Amino acid sequence: MNEEAAIGQTLDRVPKGLYQQILVGDNGSIDRTAEVARTHGATVVFEPERGYGAACLRALAAAPDAEIVVFMDADASDEPAEAPLLLAPILEGRADFVIGSRVLGRADPGAIQPHQRFGNRLATLLLRVIYGHRYTDLGPFRAIRASSLRELGMRDRNYGWTVEMQIKALRHGLRVIEVPVTYHRRIGVSKVSGNLKGSVLAGIKIIWLVFRLAFSR
Repeated sequence: MNEEAAIGQTLDRVPKGLYQQILVGDNGSIDRTAEVARTHGATVVFEPERGYGAACLRALAAAPDAEIVVFMDADASDEPAEAPLLLAPILEGRADFVIGSRVLGRADPGAIQPHQRFGNRLATLLLRVIYGHRYTDLGPFRAIRASSLRELGMRDRNYGWTVEMQIKALRHGLRVIEVPVTYHRRIGVSKVSGNLKGSVLAGIKIIWLVFRLAFSR
């Protein structure tokens, strides 16, 4: 949403010939995000309901024939050239779901705010205690087999999208691994971590979802 300043640079860094389709989920932008994205070769799908998960679900619906799906943020914080690191374990048959870990990799100074680090550590600790799996990150840069993703039945339409995927992957017995990735300072201000209200709401939602899924069938 409103990533006019970043989306062109992000798309220009995507490796040529790697993807069959590049989709941008526009979550109600009022700037030139959609226009710039199309100019740089992406297909734009619109989701007026605000929410990270809602935008991802809308984009997924536009790619029914995908074999592997790669998710990344549009704010130039992820490094598109590192996508093969995520894809290789899946293509080689070693994994179904690969998460790009900013903790295992390298983050530029100031790219991850202190409250983000704290929230990430708390969430991954809860996942380890409850589910017995050691995640290091809830990073947005990730790849997953499309068939596996459909099995997960993703529902969350806002802040809980990433953690829901990681929990359900464990519950469905997917082969999950993490690989180190680079994380840059984003262009512009985050709609979530860039303000106190967004950070608090995201933290509450993630913790609530961890426990809700722990006690659901």
